[in-house]
Amino acid sequence: MKLQGSVDITAPRDVLWAALNDPDVLASCIDGVEKLVRIEGDVPSFDGTMNAKVGPVRAKFAGQVRLENIVAPERYRLVGEGKGGVAGFAKGGADVVLTSLSAGTTRLDYDVDAQVGGKLAQLGARLIEGTAKQYADNFFNALKARVEQAEASDAPAEPAPAPPAPAGGLSPLLWGGALVAIVVAFLAWQWMAG
Repeated sequence: MKLQGSVDITAPRDVLWAALNDPDVLASCIDGVEKLVRIEGDVPSFDGTMNAKVGPVRAKFAGQVRLENIVAPERYRLVGEGKGGVAGFAKGGADVVLTSLSAGTTRLDYDVDAQVGGKLAQLGARLIEGTAKQYADNFFNALKARVEQAEASDAPAEPAPAPPAPAGGLSPLLWGGALVAIVVAFLAWQWMAG
């Protein structure tokens, strides 16, 4: 399954990058997140637990996401996987690129690829892709609203320098995009198990 898209956000690139590296921002933008914990180590990563719904079925799943190929504040790759017991598994990745369109606007491009196995793989591609697209749209719309609202409320009378981009750190957008793809896959496979 592949998902691609872009969203223009009214915020400087450094501000958007900082938001994408804030676990609280990510958790607030992904529907159903119960827990999001940063794992300390050589590779930036997060563990997360989420409740999600596909059709009439509700499922709880866990997954881990790590960031790779980090070029702050421009791009990174999010790689994640989740397991659903007898229902199967989902794994995938998301490439995220931030491009400054102007001093106050940034385009976020994403390219997600995911693979599923077990009962999840038996679901129709349209159901899985439709649910994944809905989760992705909800995530990016919530992220855009949160960042733009913060920018509007913090706008000083005179321009202030953008906050420095965090070094390292797992970007919620990266792992969020991958988690969205994984969650959609898990939900679909839980739906088949139900």
